[in-house]
Amino acid sequence: MTTTAVAVPPLSIELSAKDRHAILENVLAALQKRFYSPEKLNGDWQTAVERHRPMIESAANADDFEQGISDLLAKLHTSHLGFFHGSARRASSRAALSATYLDDETEYGKRWIFQDVHAGGAAAIAGIEPGNILLSVDGRDIVPPEHPVFPMGKQTKVEFIDNQDKQRTVSVDVAQPKGKKLHFIEPTLVEARPLGDGLGYLKVAMFPGMVGVVVANEISRAVEQLGLVKSLIIDLRGNTGGGIGALRVMSLLTPNQIPVGFALDRRRVTATLESEKQAFRRFSRIPSSTKTLWRLALEFAPAMMAKKPIVLQSEGLGTEPFHGKIVLLVNRHTASAAEMIVAFARENNLATIVGEKTAGRLLSATSVKVGNGFRLALPTGAYYTWKGTVLEGTPIEPDQTIEFDWRDRRLGADRQLDFAIASLRSGAGAKSN
Repeated sequence: MTTTAVAVPPLSIELSAKDRHAILENVLAALQKRFYSPEKLNGDWQTAVERHRPMIESAANADDFEQGISDLLAKLHTSHLGFFHGSARRASSRAALSATYLDDETEYGKRWIFQDVHAGGAAAIAGIEPGNILLSVDGRDIVPPEHPVFPMGKQTKVEFIDNQDKQRTVSVDVAQPKGKKLHFIEPTLVEARPLGDGLGYLKVAMFPGMVGVVVANEISRAVEQLGLVKSLIIDLRGNTGGGIGALRVMSLLTPNQIPVGFALDRRRVTATLESEKQAFRRFSRIPSSTKTLWRLALEFAPAMMAKKPIVLQSEGLGTEPFHGKIVLLVNRHTASAAEMIVAFARENNLATIVGEKTAGRLLSATSVKVGNGFRLALPTGAYYTWKGTVLEGTPIEPDQTIEFDWRDRRLGADRQLDFAIASLRSGAGAKSN
């Protein structure tokens, strides 16, 4: 898969042969020390390293060097793994535009079709909608499997076929990300609206922040503003995850405190894990203010310093009228922390899952400096549900499969949402745990 930059100026840094060698060695050392699955760093990986090393260390410029290491990392076939420069020059459609897409044959040939377009994101602000067919980016024809990338902090011309079959070109303003560790732009995080007949709709686009105080508070406010709804649709389509803020959604599913799961370095997996997990420290409350985060730091610092797993546990927020009458909407882009919610609901029979199977990308990850402004993003632990399921590479199948039909979407229909509404109104979406 090529990820050629579109209208992105080359990296304005010089790398000597010594620099290139040192950065590559730092990447390899970080993987050996922290990669969640050491068994993947086997003979095949070592062979790949030696095959790619000459191209990486003799790269003509910083961009070729960046691409060379990215191509090498792709050989590990693992999510949450990447190599990028801290200048945040470019990003994917998901990160830069707050939009996702799928590929299919159209009357314009094989094309990317927008699937999720989150409100408040660059794509939505520019007028792009689900079902729109992408043609070009900054004049460059984009045909799958090539993915478009977008310059950060700049304006990009996007040409597409809108849902009225008109060819349009819009200017998309992509902001510069606030942080250097993860390159994404936040859309509107939470949307909510009543749908009538005691039915509420809640959409969460992502869960930014390690602890997620801001998004958790927004979720709680949105539910409060919905009033006394008797059933609830929680839309996680296009939600590619984030941090612990996802715990607030899990806590909406049940009045009780129920263990959710934990991240675990594969080196810590033992035959006695089932009994050992009972003694793991539990995180069961997102604070209401960032001013109290220091207390969390003090409380969990010993476990974190000892690199001991911490179990997420639902918060026990009390009984709601909609408990047992919840539908989770998911799709192929529902990933990471959002998949934790889906797995928790499935294991505890707390909601009906509707839509497409999820992404199967659920690892705990971080990013580390590897020299000259470059960072390596890498997964450091596999996520285990409380009942012992590892979800990485295993998409979650919905209870009711409703595929995204982009042709219907172009006509204004949302079959997945329509099914969820009909299911709850008929009583078919009820669950009892």
